[in-house]
Amino acid sequence: MAAQPLLNTYGRLPVCFERGDGLWLYDTEGQAYLDSFMGIAVTGLGHCHPAVTSAIMQQAGKLTHCSNLFHSSLQQQLAHRVCQLTGMDGAFFANSGAEANEAAIKLARHFGHKKGIHHPTIIVLENAFHGRTLATLTATGSRRVQAGFEPLVSGFVRAPFNDLNSIRAIASANPNIVAILAEPILGEGGIHLADQAYLQGLRELCDEHDWLLMLDEIQTANGRTGTYLACEQYGVTPDVLTLAKGFGNGYPIGACLARGRAAQVLGPGSHGSTFGGNPLGCAAALAVLDTLEQQQLPQRAAVLGERMLAKLRDHLEGAEYIRGIRGRGLMIGIEMQAPCPELVLLARMQGLLLNITMDRVIRLLPPLTMTDQEADSLTDQVIRLIKLYAADERDRPRR
Repeated sequence: MAAQPLLNTYGRLPVCFERGDGLWLYDTEGQAYLDSFMGIAVTGLGHCHPAVTSAIMQQAGKLTHCSNLFHSSLQQQLAHRVCQLTGMDGAFFANSGAEANEAAIKLARHFGHKKGIHHPTIIVLENAFHGRTLATLTATGSRRVQAGFEPLVSGFVRAPFNDLNSIRAIASANPNIVAILAEPILGEGGIHLADQAYLQGLRELCDEHDWLLMLDEIQTANGRTGTYLACEQYGVTPDVLTLAKGFGNGYPIGACLARGRAAQVLGPGSHGSTFGGNPLGCAAALAVLDTLEQQQLPQRAAVLGERMLAKLRDHLEGAEYIRGIRGRGLMIGIEMQAPCPELVLLARMQGLLLNITMDRVIRLLPPLTMTDQEADSLTDQVIRLIKLYAADERDRPRR
């Protein structure tokens, strides 16, 4: 494809899409592709879901933007709905997951300063991903993301995932801790699930030390793992919660939610966003919440996820080229024994869009609206592709 006047921030594949429908994307040549990861967990209702499309079109004819210096009925409706759904007390709306996490980080620091802690510090986890702003890439547990952007932001200390003893050791050594920022499931980190005892232990440690438990559910929420929030399945309620990705089904909107004392930390002038919580974004998010509830899509995601995992394990588990198959709901990872970047190109040649994270984990994030037949078709295609790739790798001459 011809070079475009865009900064070279993505290693784009040579394909250009112009429309989508449910599980499918269509390029400018009319070729159809099965989309297995939905813009990385963004279009959870599928591409161009009619309810979201209708909501955006109707709102665009009424009001697209109004300053946050004024009240917005749609913003208030969305805040009420999402707080009721999550057990939170207040919402701040942003435009992305990174912005939602920035708000959470600022909230935690302000919380610490109000307690008299002059250098508030947040515990973050290895292999986590929280965004690409300076603060959120510092919180992210990947040197690949951080490299070249030093000096990084101070005020973070890192611990291994699923290791409560490391958190206890940090608590003993650092009196400036004010919060823990964690993902219930590492998405970019390879689809690794937090242990039940680990997430519950984080809640207990935060209560014991008067810290805030902040959960990044940007990839795991909006029904993807079988409940609206993944933390529901752990019996854990955070003090601060961040949402984005599937929240607007493609329209950019994120949220930082807080409860209890955490909901009282920020005041007028302490944080803001020009576009955050605009009427178009709120209309899209309300349509998503309506659809999730009316069609019972979180429950549907749990059923489809078990169906896909069972089939994947039946056909792939135990193979010499598979390291592990794991997931929850429609958030599934297939870890290969070796890095497999060539799989992306091979899949595209067969009409399948595939995402690889951590160099070797095939990440499946299909829409919650799939039929049983579509789920089976996608799973079958992924199984065939992996077996074909493994056979080619085995037969390839070694130098």
